[in-house]
Amino acid sequence: MGMTDPIADLLTRIRNASAVRHEKVAVPASNLKLRIVNVLREEGFIRNFKVVKEQPQDQIVIFLKYTPENTPVITGLERISKPGRRAYVREANLPSVRSGLGVAILSTSRGVLTDKQARALKVGGEHICSVW
Repeated sequence: MGMTDPIADLLTRIRNASAVRHEKVAVPASNLKLRIVNVLREEGFIRNFKVVKEQPQDQIVIFLKYTPENTPVITGLERISKPGRRAYVREANLPSVRSGLGVAILSTSRGVLTDKQARALKVGGEHICSVW
């Protein structure tokens, strides 16, 4: 069975692993996933990640982050653009997630960016997902 939406799969695996308080979760690697996970790290939603060389496909091991009370730092992950219905946003209407408490992750001509970075660079793009 082919993976119709690897990004949705990535988000679901993070969501499920957080729900059961796993320390880490592994997902099949891809360039786009690496860029998304890197934004999650930069924005403080995960502790870290590393790429593990494996056959047939490298794995990204994502180290999840919890508060001192052991609640997941990530409270929500939502896939916005889907293979069957891509969601593009212009620079003029870049999304704001949870009044700025969350982050929209966009694929733009300048790379994978947060909504704040896209605003600063005045670029729009594909709204991959939102995290809060």
